[in-house]
Amino acid sequence: MSAPPLVSVNLAVYNAAPYLAATLDSILAQTLTDFECLIVDDGSTDGSRAIIQSYVDRDPRLRLWCNPNQGVSKSRNQLLAASRGELIAVMDADDLALPRRFALQVAFLQSHPDHVCVGGAHDLIDHKGRFLTHLRLPETDADIQALALAGHGSICHPCAMVRRSALEAVGGYDESLKSAHDLDLWLKLGEIGQLANLPDTLLQYRLLTNSVSGRNPSDQRAEARLACEAAWRRRGMEGQFEATQPWRPTGDRASQHEFMVQYGWWAFNSGQAKTAALYGGKAILAQPWRRSGWALLGSALLKSSPTVPEEVP
Repeated sequence: MSAPPLVSVNLAVYNAAPYLAATLDSILAQTLTDFECLIVDDGSTDGSRAIIQSYVDRDPRLRLWCNPNQGVSKSRNQLLAASRGELIAVMDADDLALPRRFALQVAFLQSHPDHVCVGGAHDLIDHKGRFLTHLRLPETDADIQALALAGHGSICHPCAMVRRSALEAVGGYDESLKSAHDLDLWLKLGEIGQLANLPDTLLQYRLLTNSVSGRNPSDQRAEARLACEAAWRRRGMEGQFEATQPWRPTGDRASQHEFMVQYGWWAFNSGQAKTAALYGGKAILAQPWRRSGWALLGSALLKSSPTVPEEVP
């Protein structure tokens, strides 16, 4: 067997065919090339497996396991067990890693031996790759942990690089958690080392309504509370859970309207007037009698500030 790579890229895939090739291309385009890419196809039925296999056939750094559907947490633990790299780079099958992501994170972890995990800033894009907004997360361990203990996602999971030894020390992912396993992981890692986010933009994060988070936003918040309560008990502290609202739209029209308006104003404030107009239209379709959707659409078409700011989130 060849010498272990520095980085193991762990990618769990389930029905991601429309985005998978772009994701894999973004991994293979990294400026740091000392990595292996381990992929679990978790029972996909949409042709994802064939796309992955076409990449595996032409790049020996990629390896593929094909399973019946077992859930993302189990798949991530399977990938962890097979990883040979000192560092684990997490990826999701619909996101795009920017070219210097691995190089920047490796440099940080090599120069900060007391840190066990590093994330970074990222852009939010929609299902068509349209830019919505830029998110810069807290960079210090104290700020990251304070947010995590209140239930907030203070590190973007598919933007994280973690020391393999630290992941193994905390027992990997809690397989009983379907959607908040990342928050649970940050809380556990924060008990054995320091956490950080880089100011650099490392990833384009795709907002999809059919993702794990998008399908079950209420369940995700309930799981996040359980993860926080367990961390409070481990740390012998009294905590307060703040993240009570879903961060993705639910199935009801009011939620759809509110999130379409939010996405639209993100795009508008990022200079993406056409995208803002598109989301104004989506908001109006969801609840045509509400003024905030019309305000967004009008502002996007006229490229001016809103006329009814009291209804703008």
